[in-house]
Amino acid sequence: MAERLSAEARNQALSGLSGWTETPGREAIGKTFTFRDFNEAFGFMTRAALVAEKMDHHPEWKNVYKTVDVVLSTHDAGGVTALDIELAKAMNAIAR
Repeated sequence: MAERLSAEARNQALSGLSGWTETPGREAIGKTFTFRDFNEAFGFMTRAALVAEKMDHHPEWKNVYKTVDVVLSTHDAGGVTALDIELAKAMNAIAR
C-alpha cells in the first residue's frame, strides 16, 4: 500500500505542480483543466485514463463540455500519496 504524504511533503510536491491545489475538506488535491472544446477535453480524459489504468490508480473526475475537474487521493492510504503526485504530473504533461 502507498504511504500517505506528510503535510510538508504534500505542500512541497504541490509547489511543483502547476494548477493543483489542496481540496477543501478532504485529504486530496485537485485541478480544473479547461480545453478548447469537448473533443479536446474528452481526448485528454482518454489519454489520462490509459496512464491511470497502467498505474492502477484511478482519478475522481467529472467532465462538462470543455472542462475536466480532477480530484486525486489514495483511498487505501486515507490521503495524498506519491501515486497522486505522479498521476498529477502525467495529467499536466498530457494537457500540454
